Amino acid sequence: MCQRPEAAGPAAMGDGADTGTETGAGAGAERRVRIVVEYCEPCGFEPTYQELASAVREEYPDIEIESRLGGTGAFEIEINGQLVFSKLENGGFPYEKDLIEAIRRARNGEPLEKITNSRPPCTIL
Repeated sequence: MCQRPEAAGPAAMGDGADTGTETGAGAGAERRVRIVVEYCEPCGFEPTYQELASAVREEYPDIEIESRLGGTGAFEIEINGQLVFSKLENGGFPYEKDLIEAIRRARNGEPLEKITNSRPPCTIL
């Protein structure tokens, strides 16, 4: 089903406002983190987004996470505007633990690195 050549539009289904400010003041203050996940709806990736968003919210209830419809085969994740995962580059989906670690780094003001580990997109029976 992911063979459709046309790309889905960039319609947003937001869950929060666009902010990149720190919460609190002084050293050690946690930074606000905003995540945008762009995924291919015709490919059936919405349940994967929902599962990932649920895991993120369970670990970090105050996280802003937003979804956007993307092009064919897309499952791209940005944290505070920086691309940290690309299914188009890696061929699979991110592991929850890797995304949680990237969020922890962003909250602590540490530099973000691309997530390169990925799990296969589907199982062929």
